[in-house]
Amino acid sequence: MARVVYLVVVLIFFTNALSQENFQPNLVLDMANVLLDNYCFPENLIGMKEAIEQAIRNGEILQISEPGTLAAVLTAGVQDALNDPRLIVSYHPTGSVFSQSLPLADLPVQQLLLMIHNSVHYEILEGNIGYLRIDHIIGEDVIQKVGALLVKGIWSNIMGTSSLILDLRYSTTGQVSGITYVVSYFCETDPIHIDTIYDHPSNSTKEIWTLASLLGERYGKDKDVIVLTSRYTEGVAEDIAYILKHLHRAIIVGERTAGGSLNIDKLKIGESNFYITVPVARSISPITGQSWEVNGVFPCVPTRADEALDKAKSILSVRSAVPKVVQAVTEILKGYYSFTDRVPTLLQHISFTDYSALTSEEDLISKLNYELQSVSEDPRLIIKLTDESHLTIEDSPTANNLPNDLALLQALVDTVFKVNILAENIGYLRFDEFADASVLVKLGPQIVNKVWDPIKNTENLIIDIRYNTGGPSTAVPLLLSYFHDLSPPVYFFTVYNRLTNNTTEYSTIPNLRGQPYGSKRGVYVLTSHHTTTAAEEFAYLMQSLSRATVIGEITSGTLLHSRSFQIEGINAVITVPVINFIDNNGEYWLGGGVVPDAIVLAEEALHKALEVIHFHGDIYKLIESTANLMEVHYAIPEVSAKISSVLQTKWSDGLYRSVVDYESLASQLTSDLQETSGDHRLLVFFSDIEPEVHEDQSSKVPSPEELNYIIEALFKTEIMPGNVGYLRFDMMAEAEIIKAVGPQLINRVWNKLLNTDMLIIDMRYNTAGYSTAIPLLCSYFFDAEPIRHLYTIFDRSTSGTSPIMTIPQILGQRYSPKKDLFILTSHMTGSAAEAFTRAMKDLERATVIGEPTVGGSLSVGTYRINNSNLYVSIPNQVVLSAITGKVWSVSGVEPHIIVQANDAMSLVHRIVNFRLRISSILQNVGQLVAENYAFDQISADISTKLISLYESGNYKKISSESELVKKLSNDLQALSGDKNLKVAYAPENSKDHILAAAPFQIPSPEVFADLIKFSFHTDVFENNIGYLRFDMFGESELIIQVSDLLVEHVWKKIINTNALILDLRYNIGGSTSGIAVFASYFFDENQRIILDKIYNQPKNTTTELWTLGKLRGERYGVKKDVVILTSSMTTGAAEEFVHILKKVGRALIVGETTSGGCLSSQTFNVAGTQFYITIPTSRSEGSPDGPSWEGVGVTPHIEEAASHALEKAKEILQSHLHGRT
Repeated sequence: MARVVYLVVVLIFFTNALSQENFQPNLVLDMANVLLDNYCFPENLIGMKEAIEQAIRNGEILQISEPGTLAAVLTAGVQDALNDPRLIVSYHPTGSVFSQSLPLADLPVQQLLLMIHNSVHYEILEGNIGYLRIDHIIGEDVIQKVGALLVKGIWSNIMGTSSLILDLRYSTTGQVSGITYVVSYFCETDPIHIDTIYDHPSNSTKEIWTLASLLGERYGKDKDVIVLTSRYTEGVAEDIAYILKHLHRAIIVGERTAGGSLNIDKLKIGESNFYITVPVARSISPITGQSWEVNGVFPCVPTRADEALDKAKSILSVRSAVPKVVQAVTEILKGYYSFTDRVPTLLQHISFTDYSALTSEEDLISKLNYELQSVSEDPRLIIKLTDESHLTIEDSPTANNLPNDLALLQALVDTVFKVNILAENIGYLRFDEFADASVLVKLGPQIVNKVWDPIKNTENLIIDIRYNTGGPSTAVPLLLSYFHDLSPPVYFFTVYNRLTNNTTEYSTIPNLRGQPYGSKRGVYVLTSHHTTTAAEEFAYLMQSLSRATVIGEITSGTLLHSRSFQIEGINAVITVPVINFIDNNGEYWLGGGVVPDAIVLAEEALHKALEVIHFHGDIYKLIESTANLMEVHYAIPEVSAKISSVLQTKWSDGLYRSVVDYESLASQLTSDLQETSGDHRLLVFFSDIEPEVHEDQSSKVPSPEELNYIIEALFKTEIMPGNVGYLRFDMMAEAEIIKAVGPQLINRVWNKLLNTDMLIIDMRYNTAGYSTAIPLLCSYFFDAEPIRHLYTIFDRSTSGTSPIMTIPQILGQRYSPKKDLFILTSHMTGSAAEAFTRAMKDLERATVIGEPTVGGSLSVGTYRINNSNLYVSIPNQVVLSAITGKVWSVSGVEPHIIVQANDAMSLVHRIVNFRLRISSILQNVGQLVAENYAFDQISADISTKLISLYESGNYKKISSESELVKKLSNDLQALSGDKNLKVAYAPENSKDHILAAAPFQIPSPEVFADLIKFSFHTDVFENNIGYLRFDMFGESELIIQVSDLLVEHVWKKIINTNALILDLRYNIGGSTSGIAVFASYFFDENQRIILDKIYNQPKNTTTELWTLGKLRGERYGVKKDVVILTSSMTTGAAEEFVHILKKVGRALIVGETTSGGCLSSQTFNVAGTQFYITIPTSRSEGSPDGPSWEGVGVTPHIEEAASHALEKAKEILQSHLHGRT
């Protein structure tokens, strides 16, 4: 509607501005009618006609003198209002502007071919690239007439190309019906929905799909296709480009298209000579849900139209090279990459990578780099353009290149090495290049004499490699050895060389020339961004071995561990690591510069080194002082002793050499203290100002103004729906303050909550406070007697313990212990708030919901370390659980239910609402049991006891449906002694999956015969002993219907045996209605015997089971022996059958006690909730001699493991039959 109002306003403005002479104002209304009847976006025109009519009635549209001007005004107005440049109003005084032309399909074939020849051009370019230019898209009617000729004359010549350039830069016209043909040639045979076209005049929508069959072959999906576009590409050609782009079937190269329409009509406005060009149809892509109209098709690769063809050729050149490039990279990785275990995964990954979006060499290089590094996680493995600089490796001289003249050798040493002794006996050594190890050996006497001897006795040594451009790595182990003790040997690093397939370990070298510097004195290595190759390795190893402090700039990150190879088919090289460097910690060094312990500008590094040397002189005393403070004050003495030992060891091992100032020392000490103790509360920190220590002071009674502030700031209360109280306080105040303001607190806070049915205490934002008020606060939630032990505090300063108890006398009333209490926590809940929460959890007085708490301390002492600006915070108290006597974990309080803190309140409300329903659920469950449980002697008693359990608080802590199901099922089974009485919960989204009995469809006799053969297993053993196994009892009605088949395929096989084994070990029960039928076969026809009495509680009826008089087939009779095999899996109807034959003495039972199922059960919904209870509704009335089998199972005559029962039965029957003979 906003568009319409704007349109009317624009038209009124322009017509007013230009009014001079009479023109019918109805012209605007007629234009509106044309748009309403034809414009392809009718939803943008709602209300336009009415708005214009109202404007006319108000006389707001005046007349305009000149027709051309009016046309321009109307064009500007309608385009601006509807944001559609395709809407154009024109004036034609001569009348009709349309010329009638013969439809293309009506032209003769030769004329059609001539026309197509002028609008279609093809050729085969270098590299077997097809080129097809189409300036007009022909429609279905023309294709049907000349399609075969076009396929033969043009398409068949293009089919053999490796890729195709489809040039639509000059395509401005076409037929919509031709879209599906063009697109289909580039797709597979399965139809794809590619466009939906809405036509307003007919108010119809048509879907366009690709065709399943075509004239000629398809270009297929694997060949590259590039579509060229320009700002002149319009209409049908735009649609084709848009579809192919979003099907990811073509790359669009060129300019953004015109943004035209599939169908534009030039329509007369009323009876005037004005016309308006209107898009009457619009495309809606099913792929994107959007349209290319107005905005045009945006190219994948933007370029000028006249350069698009050359750009397309370049793109195809790169894309055609991809297989060759991938193969070249594959061969290089297979032959050289040092991580041989990663090569198969890398090769598989790059071979299956999608390269379809590549449009340049840069894209290909970027894609390969991303894929290689994401899989290998190795930054050394990299591809670069050939013109990018990469490391040139020059051969370093060896000993063979040196002269033998001693004077020349001495002069060489004097030139390479610079040595000095600084103040305070600090040695300084600079050398700017690493030589081959053989060179150092040959120069050994001169180096020891002129370089090493002057510095070997210094207190500390500065090694300056800021200007060291590196060299071969062979001398690194030799140099490292001088900075370690002679024994024991120290492992330095391992190198794996892929070129030689050798792994070499490097350790300290024995028999060094000269005296080693050893491992105890300080070494300081100066670096810069110029430090490279072997110099970097030396700095890295001295740092990782904890043998030196590195000071200066991050090094260059250039290693001699890689080789570069030209990649065939592309202007790029790949740098592949051929050496793996594994340090003494087992870590792979993957390059990247060495990060100094102290990062400063290279020119400031020497000065910084001197500062660090002086600082290091004080470190040991600071570490020792920290250990002493821990031994004196830390609340857990045995842990503090361990900490002292660990700190001493780490100092001796040089692990504090990376510390360069007080801040880094504080960080390292904190890390070591926490790691050793497992206590995150230990903290060392640096401060220029001595921290304020709060001494115990007598509490000041607040003034009335302060009292109001305390209550309003600390306490927030609310009575929520359902009479649920809410109390939030964000700090634990001192007990003396609480006592002082007690009456006001009781009146203004506590009494508001006292009569609620349950209470939520929100501790999520309570981060600190005093623990002295905890006993008082806890006491309000317990009875006065007995006094409850909350927890015990051990204080290191006194080495004494203090039990914390509830208080027998408090101000105001207590909150009934029978009422539910919830405590909300977050990761910020700390200190005294944690102690309160943990005590209430330990004593099972509250349900804690939220996040684990911070794990703070009740009391922390802050101590200065050796008169420095370092301080250590040490917990000097620990809390012991009143339940276990063990120290409370420093990891915080673990809630009963862990959720995000911001979700805790909503979860509490859900639990509260759920708990309010528990009473009703239990009452309904009890009623269902009383009315339906087969054992009516105890059903009413179960119901009564269940309610009694609830009233005694047994269900008070239930917080979820699963907890209620478990608790309720256990209670029902404990009260009844029947495991078949159980409860289940079905969430709303799973109710449809609750199993129900489905009507059984009787199959054909042929199918049933096969089913019987599969379901029943028979055999005849030695001494003519029959065997029958079936694993489920069927309905009597079904048995009767298929009795002839059962007799024929089962019963006749065993009827003439001398004895029979019935195997019910795997029988899962089934219908009880078939029991009487089957049992009757084991009695004589003239014997009518009552088998059992079945009582049904819901119907309150007792049904007698008798043997049947008439049966299909012969009876087995009463004289032949029958043995029944049972197991703990035998259940339900099978147990009833076993029970009957055992009771009447017709069978010997061998095996295991049966499962103790039930005759039949029924599942009831509990009062419209999502809870269901399964209740045994029928029972056997048992025998005079003892109880029935439900819930306890049938005990066999002879107990035997189920796996051995068959053999035992054979043994018994064979012995019995042998005795008869």
